[in-house]
Amino acid sequence: MLRGAVCLLGLSVFPVYAQVDPDQLLKVQQQWAHAHYQIKDEDQQIAALNQLHQRIKTYEEAQPEAPEWAIWSAITLSTEAGIKGGLGALSLVKDARAALEKAIQLDGHALQGSAYTSLGALYYQVPGWPIGFGDDDQAKTLLQKGLALNPNGIDALYFWGDYLYDQGENEQAKQVFQHALEAPERPNRPIADAGRRREIQQKLADIEDDS
Repeated sequence: MLRGAVCLLGLSVFPVYAQVDPDQLLKVQQQWAHAHYQIKDEDQQIAALNQLHQRIKTYEEAQPEAPEWAIWSAITLSTEAGIKGGLGALSLVKDARAALEKAIQLDGHALQGSAYTSLGALYYQVPGWPIGFGDDDQAKTLLQKGLALNPNGIDALYFWGDYLYDQGENEQAKQVFQHALEAPERPNRPIADAGRRREIQQKLADIEDDS
């Protein structure tokens, strides 16, 4: 979601920053979904994500005040980290955290609070001290901020449900995942929506197996 300057009685309600090209943003989102959900070979996935990340960096260099590029830079980095796993992924998630913190400083409302949701996901998925920066309390705070800005968004609901499941709150997680399946489809993002719904269905199956 793009935000410009909204003024009331001469006061700026939201910060002013360069608006991104919506077609460029959509292409980035679609290419990420293809790499994440449709490419099966991990080496090919990583190559596609690296190529996409380099393209995002060129956009970010041209528009350093646009939080959307920082958010999607972080998403590609964290996706690659998830594929690589282990200690080798720590530098990637640290770079992703820095990008998301930058996005929040620019405008935490950008893309319906995606920076809060993505950063919260990192905090519960990354190991805690002394290995990493993981922090479940921080994750909860950030995920709830993201959910407040996008209460019916499939990603915000998915990560909140996954956090609850990670904390052993299976019944609450189940309710959130079921709500996520009812989330409205996003225009021009069918691959991402279908992939996320498959992940949600798998989580629901895991909860049933645990019961």
